[in-house]
Amino acid sequence: MILPDPYYSENGITIYHGDCREILPHLEPVDLVLTDPPYGIFKRQDSGIMFGKETIYSKDQSAAIWDKRPDKTVLDMVVAKGRQHIVWGGNYMADALGACKGPLVWNKLTGNNSYADGELAWSNVVGTMRIFTHQWCGAFKDSERRLQAVHPTQKPLALFAWCIGLADNPQTILDPFCGSGTTLRAAKDLGRKCIGIEISREYCDIAIRRLQQETLPLQCEQIEKREGSVQSSMFLFDRKTREQ
Repeated sequence: MILPDPYYSENGITIYHGDCREILPHLEPVDLVLTDPPYGIFKRQDSGIMFGKETIYSKDQSAAIWDKRPDKTVLDMVVAKGRQHIVWGGNYMADALGACKGPLVWNKLTGNNSYADGELAWSNVVGTMRIFTHQWCGAFKDSERRLQAVHPTQKPLALFAWCIGLADNPQTILDPFCGSGTTLRAAKDLGRKCIGIEISREYCDIAIRRLQQETLPLQCEQIEKREGSVQSSMFLFDRKTREQ
């Protein structure tokens, strides 16, 4: 197979529609792989996609494959493409990714309910654990409050901007499971080149719409600094840029 024509390419942001196993071998290495692969933890039901007992998203049959966890061979291909790597959901893939010296933690401030308190990323960009505190629980969000979620596992732009800011000056970024395009949009807003690969045409189109929106800021509202927490990712990124 040869590299297909991009599904979308504009201003340094490129999307390929297809299977990353077929596209990755044709891509050049990048500075940072930043991705949130399928975890393989959702349950398929007739009414839609289920997590535990709660229906959180209804998908058509063509998009039902989005939660098939990649195996070790695929993950090896993914991390081989980047000098630095941040893989969200790494705790579900520890058997394939191996040990991690510097995990990243997203503290979601979910409160006393059945939702997880946070999420983990496997990473080699830092040598010790780093924590990003950013509320993201239903209507209670530190950002993007007025924007409707378009993916069952959608993460805030602020989180991915923070990830980019932690890495060592990544000018080229790759997300081989780009979903609704959060990595792409964060990279665009920070002036970085980014390649996304997505197997679902529906999510490719959603990602393009998000990229084309003129006002989709990393921070919809300024986050007040909480005791014991980090500041917003935009402030962290600006500070790191000034220090370089």
